[in-house]
Amino acid sequence: MTDTDVIVVGGGATGVGIVRDLAMRGLDVTLFERGGLGSGTTGRSHGLLHSGARYATADPEGAAHCIQENRILRDIGGAAIEETGGLFVQLDEDDPDHFEARIEACRELDIPATELSASEARDRVPELTVDLQRAFEVPDGAIYPSRLVAATAESARQHGATLRTNTPIEDIRIENGRVVGVEADGEFVAADHVVNAAGAWAGEIAAMAGLDIEMAPTKGVMVAVDRPTVTPVINRCRPPTDGDIAVPHEHGVILGTTSTPVDDSDAATEDDGDASSEAVAAMLEEGAAMLPAVAEADINRVYWGVRPLYGGADGHGRDASRGFQIFVGAEDGRPGMTTVTGGKLTTYRLMAEAVADTVCESLGIDEPCRTAEESLPAGDADTLDALVAEFCTNHPADEDVV
Repeated sequence: MTDTDVIVVGGGATGVGIVRDLAMRGLDVTLFERGGLGSGTTGRSHGLLHSGARYATADPEGAAHCIQENRILRDIGGAAIEETGGLFVQLDEDDPDHFEARIEACRELDIPATELSASEARDRVPELTVDLQRAFEVPDGAIYPSRLVAATAESARQHGATLRTNTPIEDIRIENGRVVGVEADGEFVAADHVVNAAGAWAGEIAAMAGLDIEMAPTKGVMVAVDRPTVTPVINRCRPPTDGDIAVPHEHGVILGTTSTPVDDSDAATEDDGDASSEAVAAMLEEGAAMLPAVAEADINRVYWGVRPLYGGADGHGRDASRGFQIFVGAEDGRPGMTTVTGGKLTTYRLMAEAVADTVCESLGIDEPCRTAEESLPAGDADTLDALVAEFCTNHPADEDVV
């Protein structure tokens, strides 16, 4: 006799999305999160709603996922999504062939991309540099992660899920070689299936079950500056590197980001608030190359996030896949447990659907996913922010808005 059908470990966007999806399919689901919801990678992102243009040349499949989910989140996300639009800008020193290749790749993937002259782009964003050669417009946007997670959690709760925040997993119980539940808060909770959605900490949770999930997390710095007049997302049109994104918020712009491998995911946030570091200076310099006024802007906050990259994928750091991986058991197998790694905030719903499909298949449940058709509840900002106060900790990604 089990206490719940499925336990999900990890309360970031993906974990909460999995709980919502499974609950909507009629399963009894319990989530365990060691802090407030979204307190790991999700709440420390730059909050970019990807159009897919960033990945169009290097990862067409990932780009196609992004534009699909971009459209879905605009439909269901309410006040968690800001439809800012986005520009990819080519500066004097940028390769024009790369610009041509990227815009053509966007068009092949059905990502709307409209080329603009330098003067047309500066009419849209007067703060753009005079070194601008040309630009193209894409449907990028901003995600307020706290609102997205809180709304997703509320939907899961309305469908009967149990959400246990501030409750870290102490151990995973195995009987006859199979995962049968978890130890948390001094008690054992039995389940037919356990999902490991702990993000950059997925390897640590897998190890509790005697499994080896090779994670290769990287950390990146975000610098929020006071420039409220910038409306669209600004992307440097060059191969992805440090400091090539500026994401607008209601009260400023978030500049990002770096990519540095880390051994300890918890250590990735240790430099929060250090506005004098070399990485912060680099973000300001690169941001000012696109938006010169950034050089004189006040810094509102500095924070670090950690990417849950899978170490078994080809490449490392920026060359590592930004796609997601699902392990039924793990690389060496363990019945009763599924692990998900990788991915992006924009594709959290798709990741959750794929995991829920896998879990339902293992449990013999034949119910379709409905998360793309049903809007998230409490779409207005005030109601959502009340849910944020209930479910979430203080997230630096959107603390200026929420």
